[in-house]
Amino acid sequence: MKVGIVGYGSYIPKYRIKVEEIAKVWGKNPESIKKGLIVNEKSVPSPDEDTATIAVEAARSALKRAGINPQDIGAVYVGSESHPYAVKPTSSIVAEAIGATPDLTAADLEFACKAGTAGIQMCMGLVSSGIVKYGMAIGADTAQGAPGDALEYTAAAGGAAYIIGNDKNELIAEINSTCSFTTDTPDFWRREGESYPRHGGRFTGEPAFFRHVLSAAKGMMEKMGTTPKDYDYCVFHQPNGKFYIRAAKSLGFINEQYKYGLLTPYLGNTYSGAVPLGLSNVLDHAKEGDRILAVSYGSGAGSDAFDITVTDKIEEVKNNAPKTVDLLNRKKYVDYAVYLKYRGGIKI
Repeated sequence: MKVGIVGYGSYIPKYRIKVEEIAKVWGKNPESIKKGLIVNEKSVPSPDEDTATIAVEAARSALKRAGINPQDIGAVYVGSESHPYAVKPTSSIVAEAIGATPDLTAADLEFACKAGTAGIQMCMGLVSSGIVKYGMAIGADTAQGAPGDALEYTAAAGGAAYIIGNDKNELIAEINSTCSFTTDTPDFWRREGESYPRHGGRFTGEPAFFRHVLSAAKGMMEKMGTTPKDYDYCVFHQPNGKFYIRAAKSLGFINEQYKYGLLTPYLGNTYSGAVPLGLSNVLDHAKEGDRILAVSYGSGAGSDAFDITVTDKIEEVKNNAPKTVDLLNRKKYVDYAVYLKYRGGIKI
């Protein structure tokens, strides 16, 4: 029995702040930062936007593409590290907002930036076992970065939702297989009560991001008996553009394969929303028969990999909701003072 994606949707706040604006405040060289991180600007949530509102908007777009009755959704999982409540689920807000039945299972997930893909795996299991007809998994964040920290240049907001099912006539993309790679690698953390996360600097590269992303990707290709040449597209987690491109190239992928999944230069790092958003942009450009390798990463640390094949159904649905590039192009710039105001950095 095939299991896969029957609907997907994305959401990105319209506000942006440029790297130059942040660098000016801290006396940094913006060109050096842009070159080092391969990021030009990032999205900023408005005062009335949070992980819940982003997740709801993405979920509604996913339903438009799926064309299903929300009452048939039996599971809703929202992965994020910036849930609006410390104790109160985001998933129940989303389920009610989209008109899902109360007879469902719902939970908030957290595994740094891979909580959204973990939700997809959970939905795959529930759908494959016949426990639910459809499952919805969302990765969304309003990422935190301390003022003056390197994270401030990339920590952004956005997310994407995926509806998982197993009716072959409804699948827009089949998930051929998934695998994961997980270790206890504390490269990034935020303790209860702290406003901003801390990170291990250079330690976040080799033993953390690259070890897990490359291991999961190689494990997926070994499991499927594939090489990079067998894929039309790939998408990886993107804390910055530099890590993303290095991971893709080291595995043997070329620009034509990874360019649509790379959104960081224009969006920043949306944490749990990063791979879901990158994948949504790939699906917006994909056609029947295209094969995709998607690999997430979450600090702490782990990666989920997926081997995906697009079906002919994609052409029927991709225009039924806003495309990711349309959301990227819908933008309004703010200065650093307004950015701080919107992010709660100015206390009254």
